[in-house]
Amino acid sequence: MARTPLLQLNDISLTFGGDPVFNALDLVVQPGDRLALVGRNGSGKSTLMKVMAGLVEADRGARFVAPGCSVGYMQQDPDMTGFATLGDFAISALEPGEMYRVERAGEKLKFDPNRPVSTASGGERRRAALAKLMAEAPGLMLLDEPTNHLDIDAIGWLEQELRSARAGFVMISHDRALLNELTRATLWIDRGQTRRQEIGFGGFEAWRDKVWEDEDQQRHKLNRKIKSEARWAVEGISARRKRNQGRVRALQDLRSERASMIRRQGAAGMVLETGQKSGKKVSEVTSISKTYDGKVILNDFSIKIQRGDRVAFVGPNGVGKTTLLKLLLGEIAPDQGTVKLGTGLMPAVFDQARSRLDPNLTLWENLTGDPEMRVSGKADQILVRGQPRHVVGYLKEFLFDDSQARAPVRSLSGGEKARLLLARLMARESNLLVLDEPTNDLDVETLDLLQELLDDYDGTVLLVSHDRDFLDRVAKTTVVMEGTGTVTVYAGGWSDYQAQKKAIETAGASVKYAPVKSKSSKKAAAKTGLSFTEQHRLEGLPDVMERLEAEIAKLETLLSDPNLYRAAPVKFQKATEALTARQTALAAAEQDWINLEEKLNI
Repeated sequence: MARTPLLQLNDISLTFGGDPVFNALDLVVQPGDRLALVGRNGSGKSTLMKVMAGLVEADRGARFVAPGCSVGYMQQDPDMTGFATLGDFAISALEPGEMYRVERAGEKLKFDPNRPVSTASGGERRRAALAKLMAEAPGLMLLDEPTNHLDIDAIGWLEQELRSARAGFVMISHDRALLNELTRATLWIDRGQTRRQEIGFGGFEAWRDKVWEDEDQQRHKLNRKIKSEARWAVEGISARRKRNQGRVRALQDLRSERASMIRRQGAAGMVLETGQKSGKKVSEVTSISKTYDGKVILNDFSIKIQRGDRVAFVGPNGVGKTTLLKLLLGEIAPDQGTVKLGTGLMPAVFDQARSRLDPNLTLWENLTGDPEMRVSGKADQILVRGQPRHVVGYLKEFLFDDSQARAPVRSLSGGEKARLLLARLMARESNLLVLDEPTNDLDVETLDLLQELLDDYDGTVLLVSHDRDFLDRVAKTTVVMEGTGTVTVYAGGWSDYQAQKKAIETAGASVKYAPVKSKSSKKAAAKTGLSFTEQHRLEGLPDVMERLEAEIAKLETLLSDPNLYRAAPVKFQKATEALTARQTALAAAEQDWINLEEKLNI
């Protein structure tokens, strides 16, 4: 017996005063569906979700919702007009006596129901909107970037709730780990068309690349056919004019077909250029402590960050990650302890709050108004890594068109704002990147490119993120802030940290592998003949080597494709360079492990 769809869109067309956003779009969401909605920034994902929610009316087409099925929508910027507090908004659709549902979700999402809407931050408003949706438990949930402004603990709770929910859901998210775990099918918006494949997000990239490969082959065959027909037309049309008008019309049709092919949007032209090398030491903090409003942020914490390090800072929201970054950069002073900065530092900062962008100014004005980018006497030019560039030309490298250059920043999507902030950051040379939640709202392709750029970046990277997949791809050291001043340092990224933590818990170990705090830990390390830092390094090296071996195997599989060099020479070159770099890193890690083992056994 055929199931009644929860939601169905038929022949949907929508235009916002320019090119169609969607044209003749059909879409079906079945009971129990777990759908990832993917597409490039600006492709219309949020707009489509608003059509699905019934908040945006299409120019043409019909929307059907199954009888008795409620549709809940968590949008990026929830409208809380008319509500005094976040709690009032969150319970607005619930029956009397069901406040406990919001309280339960609110406890996990860490939002205060009594917070006035007028003073709530964007993150607090979004967490209230997510609590509202989870408390209402509709038959179909539409989630637009639900993990933005959530810490890793809250993301884990949301993952578990969605895994056990009976409702169907459609989700837009940049969080690969969440999508990989939860989704069973993928909706892909590509150049105004929506494709569906019965595979979870884990299989999306292979599917996308196959679609693009087929398109390229079709375009190549069409070009060859047009070339052949055009040669015939030039050489023999005068002798066969009357008998072959059909063939001439066919040539015109072929050219029209080629003209109607929609070109794929290219990748953002992002470039990270390292300035002069900093000193070997970037930042060294010794026994620092910091307290705010009676809350202990750090207690007797020490770490030494050296040139080329990739250090990630993780922990619950409000635990003090951004404060620690400011301490490491010397922007604020500790209550106790010392901070020593290295020489020749050229920092570039990506801030979580996007505060470096004025929402009321245009993209053009945000770039030309930056004192570090301004070109004297040239209102249409900016300095990009020391060279004057036309502002529109530079914006096009980040996938903004001419009309957007003169539009206010507030009109941009979340991902477009992130790309604009990256454009500002990458316009200057640097040797120290400070990235505070850089992955929020970015599409998969831009995230991949950013990760590749960070791999090749010759400077130092300090990263705050709740994106577990991105942490694994970038971080070589993970600093975990657990609250009440407790900070622990682990080798590797998120998965490495989880493995080490599990091993410690399984063994019932009381010693944490961190160059901080416990005097007994330092004494225990001294007994082995190693310094505490060396002991920490020795414990973490097996996980580092295992991860490098996995990356090498993946790259070798990629490079084993005999057609890769011909089909994608740039990708081949980058993969070759990455393989060489990881093989070198693995050899160094193995030698380091041998040296430390020998020293341990002396």
